[in-house]
Amino acid sequence: MGHEFDSHIDVTRESDGLYSADLNAGWVVGGGVNGGYLLAVLGNALRAALPGKPDPLSISAYYLSASRPGPAQVAIDVRRDGGSVATAAADLRQGDDVRITALATYGDLDLGADDVRTTAVEPDMPAPDDCVPTTLAPEDVRRMAPIMERFDIRFHPANIGWAVGQPSGEGVMSAWFRLADGRDPDPILLLAIVDALPPVTFDLGMPGWAPTLELTAHVRAKPAPGWLKVRHATRNMAGGMFEEDCEVWDSAGRLVAQSRQLARQPR
Repeated sequence: MGHEFDSHIDVTRESDGLYSADLNAGWVVGGGVNGGYLLAVLGNALRAALPGKPDPLSISAYYLSASRPGPAQVAIDVRRDGGSVATAAADLRQGDDVRITALATYGDLDLGADDVRTTAVEPDMPAPDDCVPTTLAPEDVRRMAPIMERFDIRFHPANIGWAVGQPSGEGVMSAWFRLADGRDPDPILLLAIVDALPPVTFDLGMPGWAPTLELTAHVRAKPAPGWLKVRHATRNMAGGMFEEDCEVWDSAGRLVAQSRQLARQPR
């Protein structure tokens, strides 16, 4: 029996450079489909179009309009396919509307996987059982955001005050993450994870939808099986927009993905 995530990001080749997908309603949050899930669908089509280079290394996506559940297409234009990396442009469309336009570089993360030098510091988190699960969310919130059923997320107790009207004001959100059905993480899932937590503006006392304008993700390594640590932070809000920086660490204590997105502040 296959995993839910794999069926929800599945694509079918229609012709050279064109893939069809069915955006699943289980990834809706508020009125639209989650941007990280959409990036994973687009990323899966890119993987299918670039044989021999299975892993996203870098992807920059611009979100042009809100997606809805249902049929979609991903059109891919391979700009260069070299010895170790390939670069391609991709558009995710629904009907005449382009939802996302992106440029991505793919390769093989097994090449040079042991060459790691970092000054990054892994987040210090209580054990998952000592953190706050999303299962405690009110029923009306869970109905509004069926995406919550896809994940097992355990929030750091210091970053969950917004849920009871006491945000810390620090602009930080961190949590343990895994898929609800136990599927182990891989590079395509990392594209979804960098946009899986609530907007970090919740911790600034600003709940509500924060639509993504641009999201750039770097996948640095294949994640080890098990829980992931996800940390979001923002340092600047200006002109009605904020940046959200994300780090994803695997169970082996390795930084496996990083991202930055620019989003509109909640209204």
